[in-house]
Amino acid sequence: MSRRAALATLTLLACSAAVHAELPEPVARLLRAANIPDEAVGAVVLRGNASVLAHGAERSMQPASTMKLVTTVVGLEQLGPIFRGRTELRTGAELVDGVLQGDLVLRGGADADFDADAFEHMLQKLRNQGIKKIRGDLLLDRQLFRPARADLATPQFDKTPEFRYNVVPDALLLNTNLLHIDLSATDKQLKLLMMPPLEGVSVSADMKLVDASCAKWEDGWRTPTYLRGDDGTLKVVLRGTFPRNCATSTSVSVLDRQDYADRLFRATWRRLGGSFGGAVREAATPLETRLLTDHVSRALPEVLRDINKNSDNTQARLLYLSLGSLETDAYFGSRPLAAAPAPGEDTATRARQAVRAWFQRHNIDERDLVIENGSGLSRTERIRPSQLAALLQVAGHSAWAPEFLSSLPIVALDGTMRRRLRNSPAAARARIKTGGLDNVVAIAGYVPDANNEQCVVVAFINHELVGNGAGRAALDALIDWVASSAAPSAN
Repeated sequence: MSRRAALATLTLLACSAAVHAELPEPVARLLRAANIPDEAVGAVVLRGNASVLAHGAERSMQPASTMKLVTTVVGLEQLGPIFRGRTELRTGAELVDGVLQGDLVLRGGADADFDADAFEHMLQKLRNQGIKKIRGDLLLDRQLFRPARADLATPQFDKTPEFRYNVVPDALLLNTNLLHIDLSATDKQLKLLMMPPLEGVSVSADMKLVDASCAKWEDGWRTPTYLRGDDGTLKVVLRGTFPRNCATSTSVSVLDRQDYADRLFRATWRRLGGSFGGAVREAATPLETRLLTDHVSRALPEVLRDINKNSDNTQARLLYLSLGSLETDAYFGSRPLAAAPAPGEDTATRARQAVRAWFQRHNIDERDLVIENGSGLSRTERIRPSQLAALLQVAGHSAWAPEFLSSLPIVALDGTMRRRLRNSPAAARARIKTGGLDNVVAIAGYVPDANNEQCVVVAFINHELVGNGAGRAALDALIDWVASSAAPSAN
């Protein structure tokens, strides 16, 4: 979309707000039934460049996970469809008779797919090169992002910081720092299985078995802890209650990521037949090193599908930070930004500047836009419905529109929309990103109308009564209304 077209869209919204301010009756009826006032709603519907609905379009509101659309649209346009994160194993030491005579460096490059299997594959390549023993230390280089360990300074978002959706990324996020734990209870005993294996790490449970629904096992969950023994071993302790005769699985981030990387490396390297007696420590990559092996993530369009269809907060935050640290490279898919950051400037600030610059280039008013981490998992992020609608207009005309559209949940089929609107004309046709927090529900995306003309739809409800499905029902009614409507006949 041209700058003139984007500006025209905003002008149409402003001029037509009074004419198209009333919410459709099916939506208004559900809001009244839930005691949610119209003033808690911001909604925009565009058919082409014509405004169909503009209710509270200029309100600055919490978007929840629909903020991921800002991160993914700007990320795709700025970094390009060949962008890939990259993790490297490097060294400046000589290899003599199977012994690496110095340090091994694990350098992070915002690799969205750097899991335990990828790490093992990299270490196997070292063994295949003849490396049997590492005489030095393992250096963990997270320096691509500033600060390198944002997780240490980020305030806890809610009461379950250990769950995957709360994991704060860094440039070397190994296996998302997660322990996968299988829990299986009989009438009297709870058994646990932890993966991946970590050297000197075990899991136990201080959980009381209770008569409760297995489907609601999380109701009795309490934040786990971990204990460090005098011998250096670590014990993860699960707490709370657990239903009898229940089996389930969960993934939690409990260990400090320094401990996690240390123990995963030692366990994996030992299993592959390697020897290591050094320390695992945080450090920047020395100037004179050579590449031993690397791991490259999937191309960005594939990662976007995880971010938008599954509403992956950690991947969204990783991409957002990449905007402040990386640029596309024709061969490798990514490289550090040419300009060094200013003294004291953090990566999130540079990412925020990149997003605002994109809005300005497309003549989208960026006033009132507040971005904290780019995922929507925030109480401070704000955007106007009109701004997000304009962004979707631009995205729909982008050279990478097919890649972006394929990342959005398909109504009634997949992602976070797979169980919604199955009996609506929007089913299997509309592509909608959802969002939800306490007191917030949101939708944003594309809905073909009754004549199969594509409409941009954005709607937020910010109110304490949106829970128990009330807010979601009203937003589903809006999607259904758009899919059922059509432009008036010219005759």
